[in-house]
Amino acid sequence: MKLNSLEAAVKSIQIERNAIEKMLATVETEAFAQAVEALAKCPRIMTCASGSSGIAAKKFAHSLCCIERGAMFMPPSEAVHGGLGGLKRDDVMVMVSRGGKTVELLPIINVCNKKCATLIAVTENMDSPLAKCADIILPLIVECESDKLGVMATSSYVATIALFDALLCALIEETGYTSEQFALIHPGGAVGEMLNK
Repeated sequence: MKLNSLEAAVKSIQIERNAIEKMLATVETEAFAQAVEALAKCPRIMTCASGSSGIAAKKFAHSLCCIERGAMFMPPSEAVHGGLGGLKRDDVMVMVSRGGKTVELLPIINVCNKKCATLIAVTENMDSPLAKCADIILPLIVECESDKLGVMATSSYVATIALFDALLCALIEETGYTSEQFALIHPGGAVGEMLNK
């Protein structure tokens, strides 16, 4: 391996660490609290995003299911071909778009508003269509991606995952979710074996 390659790898970890640390200073406490309350009380939750943000949104939906909040990830391509029929009034849609103007998401934003679902936006562009139409905005402030080209979803992906994990941990407290409840729905693997002794 080239020395430059190793240096790039170390720099990547440092940049991503800094991105998470920066989140502590940029989290909007009031908006975060509103998001936790909405996610704790709504009938259903849908997450939606494209690309790497979509992968983060899919993981968040799974994490929500693990604490028995009814959630599902809806790919944008499926959403605009009937999938949004699963979204009802008073449900919550969590949408991720760093720029807030991803073309595939624009018609979905419109449907969310018309169906009176609560729209939680994770974005860094407060002037974007997503931010302007959202009920709750969770800022995603990332100074730079960690790759040399500055175009890969690296720091922004890690920061999104960290934000979703923070919501998950807050929801565990908010709902009083217990390891006994998790044991029932997670009988598989080493975790299931440990919880169900």
